[in-house]
Amino acid sequence: MVADHSPSKEARPLCVDEVIDVLRSRWQASYDLQLVTRRRRMYLQVMWAYLEQQSFPLDEPAYRSHMAEVLEIVNRIGEAETVREWLLTTRDKPRLGKALSLQLQGEGRLEEFLI
Repeated sequence: MVADHSPSKEARPLCVDEVIDVLRSRWQASYDLQLVTRRRRMYLQVMWAYLEQQSFPLDEPAYRSHMAEVLEIVNRIGEAETVREWLLTTRDKPRLGKALSLQLQGEGRLEEFLI
């Protein structure tokens, strides 16, 4: 049997628990994710701040809510599989003052999210 890799097949959406599990297993911390727009391009950034830090501004429910908002946009623009693969394979690690950054392509759907 041949695997179906047709573009019409929807990728699995990212969920909060999956992403937090990946962050914790890769870097032993629940890093913050941010969407940043620059010059009509959108980037997903893994920030250096993380939930387990005493100075982190969010509690766990607020952190999960924030992550859900970020992932909703990632899923809506069709970038779930790209982000999943990047989080699992990037060789970089977030460190103080340096976020990891992935440019999102968005399958032509970025316009509605760019201001």
